[in-house]
Amino acid sequence: MNLQGNTFFFPWEVSLMEWIQAHLSEPWLSVVSTLSMFGEEMVMILVLGFLYWCWNKQMGKTVGLSILMGAVWNPMMKNIALRRRPYFDNEGIKILRVVEPEADIYDIAAQGYSFPSGHSANAAAAFGSLAVTGKKKWLTVLAFVLPLLVGISRVAMGAHYPTDVLAGWALGIAAALLIPLLQRKIKNPLVLYGILLVTAVPGFFYCKSADYFSSVGLLIGFMGGTLVEEKYVRFESTRKPLWIVLRLLGGIALYFALNTLLKLPFPKDFLASGTYPALLVRCARYAVIAFLGFGVYPMLFKAVEKRFAKA
Repeated sequence: MNLQGNTFFFPWEVSLMEWIQAHLSEPWLSVVSTLSMFGEEMVMILVLGFLYWCWNKQMGKTVGLSILMGAVWNPMMKNIALRRRPYFDNEGIKILRVVEPEADIYDIAAQGYSFPSGHSANAAAAFGSLAVTGKKKWLTVLAFVLPLLVGISRVAMGAHYPTDVLAGWALGIAAALLIPLLQRKIKNPLVLYGILLVTAVPGFFYCKSADYFSSVGLLIGFMGGTLVEEKYVRFESTRKPLWIVLRLLGGIALYFALNTLLKLPFPKDFLASGTYPALLVRCARYAVIAFLGFGVYPMLFKAVEKRFAKA
């Protein structure tokens, strides 16, 4: 496979990464690898699902927009910088945790470009937004510690240069601060969503990596779903442990079921091809998943809880 993209780094970045990997023992390797999860898709879904479906719907909207806008802007920047991952060009750096385990490690369309770090941006956007909206000291501590650990883990895993992580943190913090500010200034959600979508549209003309199309699809579906929910559903948040567990389990099951079902009409080779039509299908698939998850799925809450109350 012909590798594409640009190679640029500071010598100290390679030396630092090689030193870290040389001194990572097996137990610590497992610990550091696990830390990367706090910036990955599944954890972001759990955080967003817990907030939106259960704990505080309005907080969920703010945190969700922060996460998704950061997730859209990140690959837009990546597809401009086109920076190849450290292990592409440095034999002394090993990749210990890939983005897409099922794809070739040198498949840039699947693994994504390196600058900025998506995991670092996700963690900073999610937990930074939580701190901004929650206004609790322990959330502020969490917003500092978790993105820091995620960033360190991405460097140690060989997936990102340190400067990738620094840029990812900056992007995530910007999203965490900007979205609540815009929500305060722009009261009409249609206007707000329109402005945010305008910033995302340019990527359709130059982005070639799957992460952009996944994120835009999720963003469109989330926006549409929350608008439908606000007008037609209007479910109430809950602090009851049973309902929290049921809502979360149901939402996660729906996510995986839809992700599987919506792939069935298309050949596997087509979905993995990285062609523009395949990427558009990916975008549409994630949009449907998010719309149903955040707009339609909450319709079940009242019916299920009423049924349990009668039992």
